[in-house]
Amino acid sequence: MEHQPVVDDTRRWIASIVIGLNLCPFARKAFREETIRYVVTEAREGTDLLAALAEELKALAAAPRESVETTLLIHPAAMRDFLDYNDFLGEADDLVERLGFTGVIQIASFHPDYQFAGVPADAVQNYTNRSPYPMLHLLREVSVEEVAEDPQTLADIPRRNIKALNTLGREKLLKLLEEKTDAP
Repeated sequence: MEHQPVVDDTRRWIASIVIGLNLCPFARKAFREETIRYVVTEAREGTDLLAALAEELKALAAAPRESVETTLLIHPAAMRDFLDYNDFLGEADDLVERLGFTGVIQIASFHPDYQFAGVPADAVQNYTNRSPYPMLHLLREVSVEEVAEDPQTLADIPRRNIKALNTLGREKLLKLLEEKTDAP
């Protein structure tokens, strides 16, 4: 698998959807300053993905923030089924704890078929966490705290994003996604 097209697709998604629709208050600065580390893994199974995740958790914790603010561990061949991916997230969080990174690094989840519990698969709010490929977003907790010192501000992000996507509408969102996917 060629990694660069996967990274390019991911960068376009961040620019047009995540930043373009203002879904994440953390993304703009890291994207602009090029401090997002994009790692594409060849992992196909959960055990291989856990090994890649462990490596990236350690690498992020060891890297200076001015060079690597956050990491996207993109795994196009592993956890393609959303239910398998969703089950894997518990293992990922357990790994964070086992490695001693609780309170240091947190994982945000993104998947092409992301679906919130109790929400229809075609609901627009699922797109707040839908990405071109399955990926794990490794965030430094200090970065999250700096961007939103008020806990209520953090709690309001998902609600604000759902409102923004509902206002945009499913048809316009799908058209925007299609346009960005076809971009060179």
